[in-house]
Amino acid sequence: MKITNYTNILIIKPSALGDVALALPVISTLRASFPNARISWLVRAEFAPLLRCAQGLDEIIIFDRKFLGRWYANPAAFKALRGFLKTLRSRKFDLVLDLQGLLRTAFFSLRTGCKDRLGMSIARECATLFYTNRVSPPDDSNHLIDYYNKIAAAAGAVKFSTAAALATLQSAVKSVSEKLAALGLAGGKYAVLVPGSAQDYKCWPGERFANIAERLTKEKGLAVVAVGTASEKPIIDRLVKNARTPILSLAGKTDIPELVALLKGASLVLSNDTGPGHIAAVLNSPTVIVFGPTNPSRVGPYGKPDAFAAIEPEKRGRAVESKNPAHSIMNVPAELVWEKITAVLNAREKPPL
Repeated sequence: MKITNYTNILIIKPSALGDVALALPVISTLRASFPNARISWLVRAEFAPLLRCAQGLDEIIIFDRKFLGRWYANPAAFKALRGFLKTLRSRKFDLVLDLQGLLRTAFFSLRTGCKDRLGMSIARECATLFYTNRVSPPDDSNHLIDYYNKIAAAAGAVKFSTAAALATLQSAVKSVSEKLAALGLAGGKYAVLVPGSAQDYKCWPGERFANIAERLTKEKGLAVVAVGTASEKPIIDRLVKNARTPILSLAGKTDIPELVALLKGASLVLSNDTGPGHIAAVLNSPTVIVFGPTNPSRVGPYGKPDAFAAIEPEKRGRAVESKNPAHSIMNVPAELVWEKITAVLNAREKPPL
């Protein structure tokens, strides 16, 4: 495609929390390559608070999927959807990157009226029909961050980033400090456990989280804090009850900016393959993510093989998820996770050359 010095760019990546976190480096790529551009991001309302912590972004456009998705049955939703599409077109974007790759998001890109609409050649639901430029995956990498950068390159980006600038809000830092103090942890070093997930097959067994919690306390001298959504509270309650070492629970007690602040201040984050773990990796906090069938070469912490634990990660190829039962998260042993934790902590403690 013809390379243009774009000045009004839209990123479409509505969900989910971990997926939005993985796409954040593209902001840095676009900002470095098009320093004078206005960069907007279309996102679902529940994930917008993460983007409010992102540096280099000018505007957040809210997509109320729950309400607008009822357009066919609710006249008010139909009217609101028409208004939403009209607003997209009125913004006169000169570049649109659809990083979601679904029919809905590709349709939104079309409705902007933008002449340069880029997306993945492997997008689903016939979404590619709505793009003016379909970008194939990189030949030398399976990671989504590299794929997003290749899409940006197709638009003319020349400076690339694999990291994101994610700030902690001072109000959130203060709030998290107060909540930790209320649990008896004031100013001490702590590890964060993320034992929940929206999908059961991504949940490492609770007893293994408990095993790691005990070792973190006894061998590393770290207090342990468990975090998750309100719906994940039963998982965390069981973990707290069954653990042989104290675990402080913030289940359902942190909003996204507070979660960012909590993860940023952690000495270690141990997480399932879910949003908080990917945010921690973006923040460059010492992180280990436990993977089951999901391919860590595609979505794991970028360039950090010690930051994830999985069975045979080098044998997954380009698959999004493995169908091999051997790669179940239930087969990831606690000892492997502990080896990864030790490597990550040792790397953080090692003085620079």
